[in-house]
Amino acid sequence: MVDVARARKLAVRIREVVSMTLELQVKDPRLGMVTITDAKVTPDLREATLYYTVYGDASERASTAAALESAKGVLRSQVGRQMGTRYTPSLAFVADVVPETAGKIEELLEQARLADAEVQALAQSSRPAGDADPYRAPRTVGDEDQQ
Repeated sequence: MVDVARARKLAVRIREVVSMTLELQVKDPRLGMVTITDAKVTPDLREATLYYTVYGDASERASTAAALESAKGVLRSQVGRQMGTRYTPSLAFVADVVPETAGKIEELLEQARLADAEVQALAQSSRPAGDADPYRAPRTVGDEDQQ
């Protein structure tokens, strides 16, 4: 029987343990400004996927990925010591693409704001193509008397 709540709690604990271990024990110079953003554990508690972001350019991201792969054994042993579960999950690191996606969305929103402002400026200086009142006025009693 799979307990999803337990898997979520273990994922949070694994994220905390890995973050603290990276901060205090891993002294790899290739490791940049890395942040563990999320962790997911399979329902059988055998595999954990850790999502991370790195502050910097593409070369710093690549060197951080290599440093995380080389420190995977140390991180897994610390997770095993501090978790107290029967099996220590294997760790997989995946670069989190949320910040890049959020940046692209912000750029698209800014383009939409500029286009809206341009349309609003055109609407302010425009006038109707036909009559000022394109709808027919209802007939009144006084209109029949004038004919």
